[in-house]
Amino acid sequence: MTNIEMRAAFGKELVNQMAIKEKIVVVNADLSGACGTASIAAAYPKRSFNVGVQEANMASFAAGLASYGFIPFIATFATFATRRMCDQLTISIAYAGNNVKVVGTDPGVGAELNGGTHMALEDVGIVRSIPNILIVEPCDVRQLVGLLPQIVDYPGPVYLRLLRKLTPDIFEEGRTFDLLTADRLRDGDDVTLICSGVEVHEALQAAGALANRGVEADVINVHTIKPLDEATILESVRRTGCVVTCENHNVIGGLGSAVAELTAEKAPVPVLRVGVRDRFGEVGKLPDLKVAFGMTAATIVAKALELVGRKQ
Repeated sequence: MTNIEMRAAFGKELVNQMAIKEKIVVVNADLSGACGTASIAAAYPKRSFNVGVQEANMASFAAGLASYGFIPFIATFATFATRRMCDQLTISIAYAGNNVKVVGTDPGVGAELNGGTHMALEDVGIVRSIPNILIVEPCDVRQLVGLLPQIVDYPGPVYLRLLRKLTPDIFEEGRTFDLLTADRLRDGDDVTLICSGVEVHEALQAAGALANRGVEADVINVHTIKPLDEATILESVRRTGCVVTCENHNVIGGLGSAVAELTAEKAPVPVLRVGVRDRFGEVGKLPDLKVAFGMTAATIVAKALELVGRKQ
């Protein structure tokens, strides 16, 4: 495991990008320490702003900066970045076409001890329903660092779904990424596992367990949830004939819904979804919450075997 938290890697790489591009600015809502952006204020005090506990104002302020050619990054908990400032995200940022990068930290059950009120289990569903916003969820530090320069260069609003904590290494050092192309992590012809964020590790563990039972899984990491890399997904599901989606989100409105919509229209195959089953969150540690909400490799294996059994 790379010994750096995702939030620390985000802050470090953003400082690097600010050294290259003078138009990047950072706006906080009194959570710079929690979101990993405190070091930015020290490095670039004139390009770092704290608006206080006013997320809606933060979004509008950032939109104003973007309208003058700046590239604002705003960071707060994912619940606040979507539920609390949804109107400003929709109108001031997306509708106006302002180039604001919104960072929502500790999405889904990643909120852990902050509990159900702070668990963004619907943030992807909210943002997917808003036109003109890219949704990105890196699965490890190396992917985050590799994608961040492309997020800076993307000419429009981006929602970056960012776990704050340590993550298992998924990618090797030096791996390159394309912002709009999903990553095939394992080849297989029996079932497609489509995953994102903290569920990528679980999907890979599941694929190993399935291989021990003679089932070969095609594992695809969808780091950009909107727009989907339709070509990669469709090629896989047409070959395997079934798909399990794995996400740290409500199964309604998120990655599973996006994949189900795509396959229903262009390649009808059975789809089963692993994620939170339409309920609120609760207090706990990430490994325990994954068990409580049915987000483990064991659940993925069971769903995959069910689909393979249907085909047979």
